[in-house]
Amino acid sequence: MRVDSRMSRTLHALIHMDHAEGPLTSETLAEMLGTNPVVVRRLFGGLRDCGYVQSEKGHGGGWVLSAPLEKITLLDVYRAVGEPPLFSDLVSEDHPECQVERAVNAHLSGALKEAEDALLARFGRVTLAMLSSGFHAPSPAKRKARKPRQPRED
Repeated sequence: MRVDSRMSRTLHALIHMDHAEGPLTSETLAEMLGTNPVVVRRLFGGLRDCGYVQSEKGHGGGWVLSAPLEKITLLDVYRAVGEPPLFSDLVSEDHPECQVERAVNAHLSGALKEAEDALLARFGRVTLAMLSSGFHAPSPAKRKARKPRQPRED
């Protein structure tokens, strides 16, 4: 079974975007994540639909955050990337008529559901800001998408 890395890749990209000095293109993000720009655009489509990122067109355009990392949880990202499987499928249905297999499957399914509920609850309590605290991630483009500060009136 192939490992689904959509969530970890997306988290990686979002934290780098927070440290960037401007928009990051799909090509730049794809190179950083070792994938294709089309995959980045597909991943970021769900994030855009949820209001976490936006794309800027034209020269100097690319992807930028539209919400602060403090407002985005792991659960938000999990849902935005299509709710990939959290665990491998431990349940076998090779012999559905077998009472032993049915008993084993019932127990495993219940345990997996409890584990999934606990993990999703934890995801809801962890923000991307919490993940990025304590280090300064170097951005591949060394650009930061921030609004210009207003001059202070003294």
